[in-house]
Amino acid sequence: MKKFNIAVLGATGAVGREMLKVMEEYDIPVGKLLPLASAKSAGTEIIFKGEKVRVEEATDEAFEGMDFVLGAVQNPMSKRFAPAIVKAGAVYIDNSSAFRMDPEVPLVVPEINGEDAFTNKGIIANPNCSTIITLMAVAGIAKVSPIKNMVACTYQAVSGAGVAGIGELESQMAALTNGGEIVSKTFPTQIAANVIPWIGDVKDNLYTSEEMKMQNEGRRIMHLPELLVTCTCVRVPVMRSHSIAVTVRTERKVTIEEANEAIRNYPGVKLIEDIEGRSYPTPLDTTDQDLVYVGRVRDDLTCDNGLTLWCCGDQVRKGAASNAVQIMKKLIERA
Repeated sequence: MKKFNIAVLGATGAVGREMLKVMEEYDIPVGKLLPLASAKSAGTEIIFKGEKVRVEEATDEAFEGMDFVLGAVQNPMSKRFAPAIVKAGAVYIDNSSAFRMDPEVPLVVPEINGEDAFTNKGIIANPNCSTIITLMAVAGIAKVSPIKNMVACTYQAVSGAGVAGIGELESQMAALTNGGEIVSKTFPTQIAANVIPWIGDVKDNLYTSEEMKMQNEGRRIMHLPELLVTCTCVRVPVMRSHSIAVTVRTERKVTIEEANEAIRNYPGVKLIEDIEGRSYPTPLDTTDQDLVYVGRVRDDLTCDNGLTLWCCGDQVRKGAASNAVQIMKKLIERA
């Protein structure tokens, strides 16, 4: 079997480490693994397939000889190294938002628009985590009848803000228990025992950047350029896995039975009809695996052609690391 040289840019972060874990699980045929990070993290070691691998400093020259580069860094670092990655002849699968709206860069969820990955010119963008989870949940319905618009409310775990988000919730929970001082640095206000209806930067229309991703990215992934989405993104005191309540309005009426059947048969999705005596998933049910769980499918009471549902998915995995590895796996299988 042919093997491939793969670099992970941002290998010491939460998503980078998850990418390494998922590559092992998926048995990706790795020839050389090159974990890359900033100068501060260079020299540390990570474990891959039971062996220690030294983390190297990310430089323009580091990508020579690589077939694929998985990106798990913020926008500035992604933009900084993307030209060098493309010049080296590698395919860059980027988890940041740096290239998501670039019309020359395919934005891919493999189960929905996987063929778009093969139009790449060296860069493929990984979508926003909540967008991936939501679209996976409704993609089966869209095959029955095209979606015209969606109303979504996300309930996003603190791990969506990285290791710092997890640490802040843990420290605040401890402070609440022990009567200590509540310190908020990662989030704009206390997250423990609270919810924060604000993620991202405000735009001219008073929606946040995180909220607009559902519409802007959804149009590209679903190949629905006229798709309209109104979204409210909420940070909740959950460690891992995002949840979304979403209402879809379709061109024709889709019955609950049709929707359930479409969801049940869609790859990467699990319809929850009975889990521990309930018909809905929770974030804990979906943590540390790649399926998007969907439940509570019901008619929208405000629109004849509407359906409302609830979905949950692990945003560190399917919402980030696993989706990127799945894109790479798809390219490898056709190489």
